[in-house]
Amino acid sequence: MDLQGAVVLVTGANRGIGAEFVEQLKQRGAAKVYAAARDAGAIRAAGVHPLELDVTDAAQIAAAAAAAGDVQVLINNAGISTGTALVDGDEATIRREMDTNFYGPLLMTRAFAPILGANGGGAILNVVSALSWFTMPNAGAYAASKAAAWMLTDSTRLELAAQGTQVVGVHMGLVDTDMAQGVQAPKISPADLAGAGLDAIESGAQEVLGDDWARFVKSGLTLDPKARYEQIFGALGG
Repeated sequence: MDLQGAVVLVTGANRGIGAEFVEQLKQRGAAKVYAAARDAGAIRAAGVHPLELDVTDAAQIAAAAAAAGDVQVLINNAGISTGTALVDGDEATIRREMDTNFYGPLLMTRAFAPILGANGGGAILNVVSALSWFTMPNAGAYAASKAAAWMLTDSTRLELAAQGTQVVGVHMGLVDTDMAQGVQAPKISPADLAGAGLDAIESGAQEVLGDDWARFVKSGLTLDPKARYEQIFGALGG
């Protein structure tokens, strides 16, 4: 779909990838951008409509849907990473990652799917991760939540096809944001990732492999687990 003249809502829009989505939507001529964040006062972009929105809060999601009934594109970008393992990590923290990274976009999709349908179908973009396809020590909670987000993307793509809603999944390795600031490795820029996601919406694509790492990891999914992880850890130098 053409983003020029479109009405778009972006979650986690106050910084990083979300802030880049907002800026590039403005550059592409979006008619209105709802910039959503837990603290609407943190939204610095000019010419947007700030929304106070915690994607783990059902009441705030309902309020956002009531306030933004003209939305044609939903970008589920908000997410967290806590570095929590599954076996001995804090259970409440594991649930918080799942609430934010899976249930957040699920509840946003459920709230906005009827709105998108009423407004012509539109599109949903989910920022997922290459960690939906593999995991690392102390990344179990994040990887599990992103694997669930990948299946959310696939499932809702099928469920919403009848109403003409395009559903895009964006997968990538490290992005040069606050979340990855402590990791010394190649990183894609938030601008490049956001641009690739918006290009997918405009071209009708269903999946974005945002960098070489995402393409590499996905290429090994047909391997058995032992060979797949030997390949991944070999590439990481481990």
